[in-house]
Amino acid sequence: MRRLFAVVLAAVMIFTLAACTKVPANNGGSETAALKVGLICLHDENSTYDKNFIDGFRAACEKAGLKEGESFFITTNIPEGAECKEAALDLADKGCTLIFADSFGHEPYMIEAAKEMPDVQFCHATGTKAHTEGLKNFHNAFASIYQGRYLAGVAAGLKLNEMIEAGDVKAADAKIGYVGAFPYAEVKSGYTSFFLGARSVCESATMEVIFTNSWYDETLEKEAAQKLIGDKCVLISQHADSYGAPTACEDANVPNVSYNGSTEAQCPNTFIVSSRIDWEPYYTLCINALKANKAEDIPTDYVGTIETGSVVLTDLGAKAPAKGTADKLAEVKAGLLDGSIKVFATANFTVDGKTLDSYQADVDDMGDYVGETEVIKDGAFLESEYRSAPYFDLDIDGITIKE
Repeated sequence: MRRLFAVVLAAVMIFTLAACTKVPANNGGSETAALKVGLICLHDENSTYDKNFIDGFRAACEKAGLKEGESFFITTNIPEGAECKEAALDLADKGCTLIFADSFGHEPYMIEAAKEMPDVQFCHATGTKAHTEGLKNFHNAFASIYQGRYLAGVAAGLKLNEMIEAGDVKAADAKIGYVGAFPYAEVKSGYTSFFLGARSVCESATMEVIFTNSWYDETLEKEAAQKLIGDKCVLISQHADSYGAPTACEDANVPNVSYNGSTEAQCPNTFIVSSRIDWEPYYTLCINALKANKAEDIPTDYVGTIETGSVVLTDLGAKAPAKGTADKLAEVKAGLLDGSIKVFATANFTVDGKTLDSYQADVDDMGDYVGETEVIKDGAFLESEYRSAPYFDLDIDGITIKE
């Protein structure tokens, strides 16, 4: 009798263990029923940058029938250090076979985790090394947000024109201020495309940039915006992750173009528009690949576009935008889609007074900061053509870097 009981107990234990064990698929995915996914964030929802990722992740997971705390997990306030690898391994221990991270400095630690966990897919936003690492389970993702920045710049240029026509600003004084995080290619690509959009409709526009050397510091960002306003910048934009710059604009009644989401609620009198990457299409692509047991369908370098719904503008502000902005944005968007407008057309900018016909960019990021890839072709700088993350790092004429 004891022996029979022992046999039955053993059978029950084996069945239970089998039912609870995650079964990795041969290609690094997981069985649909067992799918669990995780997101690692540099900050939390107080950061406009991280909130944008979190919102897209939640939306994609919920549409896929996943439940927060059970089959999808969000880990916040993870520094760009070894803590990222620890967070990734912790998510893998929870059963996640698809793990995302949202900050540039997370990349080396995600790569380490990917090497240790070959049955888990690791997807890193803004990174540069997937195409050189050659790991089947490590991927980079970004979007052609320079197109969204260009559109936002057009809205800014229209506002400058309105201010000039009203006699509030002289054409020669149409100076934009820009609060940037770091002097990285991602930031330079963003503010340059924004400036080119503004100048496409306001030829006299110039721009000053201040770097905070931090992705998220509300005090520094606000102080930078205040300094730019004090330096007679009449419109402010930013690539920084807090509400610091927009609230400085609201306090001073200076028009603002934000990033990563609308600041209409916080700044109803000065908010014009915001460009942002919508990450939901990418998350959905990856989740569906794992559900279909086809991890190989996750691109090594994913570039979201206007067509994929990855590059979007928020609704226009209720008060600050110039009249006719919506119609002009629709016109320019159509030009971007049909290819008649190229953001980085070399005819539209100079470097040290010269038009470029050749440029070697540091696409294969080996840590040596040496350009090895020709990126100018048919009269345009081919941003995001050779990897997902931006590599436009030129300092063009018309933009001044301030201390």
